Amino acid sequence: MSRFREEIAEQPLLASRMLAETRGAVASIAARLHATKPRGFVIAARGSSDHAALYAKYLFGVRNRMMVALAAPSLFTTYRTPPDLEGQCVIGISQSGAAPDVIAVIEEAARQGMVTVAVTNDPDSRLAQAAELLLPLGAGPERSVPASKTYVASLIALALISQALDPDPSFEAALGQVPPALAAAIEQDGELDRLVPVLLGPRAIVLGRGFNFSTAEEIALKLTETSYVLARAWSVADFEHGPIAVVEPGFPVVLVDGRGQVSADMQAIGRRLTEQSCRVIWLLDGISDHGAPGETVSLDSGLPEELTPLTLAVLGQLLAHRVAVARGIDPDRPRALNKVTRTW
Repeated sequence: MSRFREEIAEQPLLASRMLAETRGAVASIAARLHATKPRGFVIAARGSSDHAALYAKYLFGVRNRMMVALAAPSLFTTYRTPPDLEGQCVIGISQSGAAPDVIAVIEEAARQGMVTVAVTNDPDSRLAQAAELLLPLGAGPERSVPASKTYVASLIALALISQALDPDPSFEAALGQVPPALAAAIEQDGELDRLVPVLLGPRAIVLGRGFNFSTAEEIALKLTETSYVLARAWSVADFEHGPIAVVEPGFPVVLVDGRGQVSADMQAIGRRLTEQSCRVIWLLDGISDHGAPGETVSLDSGLPEELTPLTLAVLGQLLAHRVAVARGIDPDRPRALNKVTRTW
């Protein structure tokens, strides 16, 4: 078994540990934000962490009614013209805490007197030291190059901050169900085998919307880096504005759908793509009346739509692992990649 697969399996226990051990750090962040009352969030991240930031855009927008902007780190580094961050809470997400461009955003935000938060797996990292507040992921060493447990841990961290800012008993209860929901997702591993043949070619499209647009982006990245399948993600809404022209009979498309407001849109695009003879496969959570055609792997975690990116990300990780193995590629060591990537 690869390290990547082993680290996927660690995620239910990691989720339980985060729920039990991060309360103090989360409470401190919430107290500081309640005191300063920021107008919104600016989030700096790269790679998988950038997809966690995209998740936050929907999560903080829907649950906390706060705007989220994704930072352009090159404004702070290459162009040396950082924007005015007044009134913003600035969050840096980096698994290693060593990304120079993410650190630069946090350092500039601190210079401007803004509240800064580091979400990282290394509490002794430069990012952690640069930020005023720290939420450590506590995921332990992640030795495979593709992120798995640190990505899901970042989503959990953001969900905990959201809940602490605007407590809701039902969302709190749902967070408590995340560990068994992740375990249920991992139990679907064998079912994913029947989806693998669709993804053995050189390219694929991954579609999501709303909360699971971030999941589509993350699954596309996992397929690309572990299997060398050139996968591109779109929001369904953007896809229908032009990129749909690329599809043709036999084109592989992965649809990622959590129960919620956008499910009807996902089913409509699924039917449209099937009519165009695309090879449509689905990763679903919570869809009991799913009627769109295509090969499907699903679970019903009982989680609200806001938390289905956790379970669906795990299904995507497992699928990427199986595709890599089927293509004869070692998912732990993708070519031309290192575990820590330093960009400016």
